[in-house]
Amino acid sequence: MVHLITARLRRVRHLVPELAKFGVVGATGSVVDLGGSALLYGTFHLGPITSKAIALTAACVVTYLGSRFWTFRHRENQAVHRELILFIVLNAIGLVIAEIVIGTTAYAFGAKDQIAYNVASVIGTGIGTIFRFWAYRKWVFLAPVPATAADPADLAAADPAAAAAAASAAAATPVPPAPAANGRPRNGGPQKPRIITPNVTVLPAHSSQPTGTGKRRPTSG
Repeated sequence: MVHLITARLRRVRHLVPELAKFGVVGATGSVVDLGGSALLYGTFHLGPITSKAIALTAACVVTYLGSRFWTFRHRENQAVHRELILFIVLNAIGLVIAEIVIGTTAYAFGAKDQIAYNVASVIGTGIGTIFRFWAYRKWVFLAPVPATAADPADLAAADPAAAAAAASAAAATPVPPAPAANGRPRNGGPQKPRIITPNVTVLPAHSSQPTGTGKRRPTSG
């Protein structure tokens, strides 16, 4: 249980700098979004949906540049077209979320005054911002891929004490001799004497007995 709580706190602490930067970028985008939509709706008398769409589109450009080059600049860079398409799609979903809140306020509840519009715009933008932060980290600005093996030079530069301890442990570990192809050790160890047999060509032996039946003939008188 303690380990789980510690892991969660470490994860939250890791998110704090990134979340703070995202908050600054999001606040800048919110000024463009909320201020622009209020200006378009209150001064230029555009429709509530149209005003929000134009202002949020302009805010998306601001938040993309801030996210790519400041908030998530340490994350993996994807292909520009893929990253931009994902960014546009996710911001479109965020726009839909904000428009649902504004449309519900204006048309379902009939609250079309400036104050009601601004409150609905703030709530919709807040919900969309939470969604965008989660979606950016998951699909657009990906976490860097961890290295498979650490370079000894990089380890020594990062932590000289750890590198020295690893080198001492490696030197103290005995290395067994590598076996040769014929099963005998190459380095050290007893070796059996080898018996060298000369190459002798064995010729077929010739029989000294005469050919025939092998019976002795009787001699005459």
